[in-house]
Amino acid sequence: MNREKRTEIFSRLRAQNPHPTTELEYQSDFELLVAVVLSAQATDVGVNKATARLYPVANTPEAIFALGVDGLKEYIKTIGLFNSKAENIIQLCKILIEQHESQVPRTREELEALPGVGRKTANVVLNTAFGYPTMAVDTHIFRVSNRTRIAPGKNVLEVEKRLVRLVPEEFLRDAHHWLILHGRYVCTARKPKCGECLIADLCEFPPRQRPS
Repeated sequence: MNREKRTEIFSRLRAQNPHPTTELEYQSDFELLVAVVLSAQATDVGVNKATARLYPVANTPEAIFALGVDGLKEYIKTIGLFNSKAENIIQLCKILIEQHESQVPRTREELEALPGVGRKTANVVLNTAFGYPTMAVDTHIFRVSNRTRIAPGKNVLEVEKRLVRLVPEEFLRDAHHWLILHGRYVCTARKPKCGECLIADLCEFPPRQRPS
């Protein structure tokens, strides 16, 4: 796929949704960090339901740490892997309090040093909280990037690096959100809605593989 086609794809996505953002609900950098940790192998809807109960009670590192692992579990037990997530978040809070003055760090290295925070989670926080032009490649972005040929790759890291290199600079900050939303609601895994897709004429997904 050439640069002109990529530019047109993201121009259309921007025109449709000029100010995209995560569907996770949060009011601070810390709330976003916790929500993203909780979202691993869980839906944003499920995470939002849990944090709607948690955050009015505890939404700072000190307040969540004070709950303890068992106390936190009561609020997030509807989310998959809640046992390990509770342990990670309590340790994460401890590190933020002791090493970062209760502030969310702004570097990938510091973020990835936190329990439960991998490269994808760090990229989401860097992009959504701090505006860095990062790409948090989840299953949706991986699928859309390969299917459309915007930035094909054999694994998520390869796709991430190609997206950062190939997406025109003016779109880099928001591209992550546009691609996730496109994969979540239009370019779905089993039955992509090609007839409703605003970039269908630019997509390089083989026509024989598209739904009739």
